[in-house]
Amino acid sequence: MRADPARSLDPRERNPDSRPVFHMIGGVDTGTLAGLFGIAVVAGCFDAIAGGGGLLTLPALLLAGLDPVSAIATNKLQGSGGSVSASIAFARRGLIRWPEAIPAALAAGAASVAGALCVSLLPKSALDTMVPLLLVGIALYFATARRLGNADATARITPRLFALTLAPAIGFYDGVFGPGAGSFYMIGFVTLLGLGVVRATAHTKLANAASNLGSLALFAAQGVVVWPVGLAMALGAVIGAQAGSALAVKLGARLIRPLLVVIACTMALRLLSDPANPLRRAVLGSLGL
Repeated sequence: MRADPARSLDPRERNPDSRPVFHMIGGVDTGTLAGLFGIAVVAGCFDAIAGGGGLLTLPALLLAGLDPVSAIATNKLQGSGGSVSASIAFARRGLIRWPEAIPAALAAGAASVAGALCVSLLPKSALDTMVPLLLVGIALYFATARRLGNADATARITPRLFALTLAPAIGFYDGVFGPGAGSFYMIGFVTLLGLGVVRATAHTKLANAASNLGSLALFAAQGVVVWPVGLAMALGAVIGAQAGSALAVKLGARLIRPLLVVIACTMALRLLSDPANPLRRAVLGSLGL
């Protein structure tokens, strides 16, 4: 009597390959997509507090099989979700001064589009050399500044001048290169506009959101965003940003200050880990290595 295959007690007899079968979405299987969602949650939380979420999400997208251009474009989509979510959370707590913040955000957004358009015209080697040094300098400032706290201080320049100078400069940099843009906004809001650490974080998230959205619009027009992946990660970033902004408000400078130092140093080390980095090559060359 022949055995009925449908009544086999061992599922491996019906399916020799017993591994779970995942469907593909946007060129990425659903298992990997779930992992990217989880990474975006964690990155969104960190990003809302001190920036640096891209240190997690961009390598994850590349490991998932996206080409570099699509990975950068898709990362802008998830980053936009997180920064908009954090901005809304901070705004609900009354931490954004809209008359000061909106001009800076608009300038940053417009400049980020210009930066993305000029990305092929600027010497990337110069940025690779300067940015790690600037990030280390920012880390040293936040680590050693004695009067850095939650209270606002006296501004050194007007919000209008900030919106006409530093905000578009950082937005342009964000469109061209990107790493550390949040740290650069923070140092500007704290040292030039005299904002306390928590309010500076809120204003930074709004400026980040504007520059992310500006770059995203250009990438979307070019058709290089992997939308299913980006939207899934954006949802994760939204969730993480809500948690991160709540922690930032609750713990204030006690959390934001040390995390800024760690994130800035980590981003500097990440840039210097590239064997092609000119600064790394110069230092190793001077040491005879």
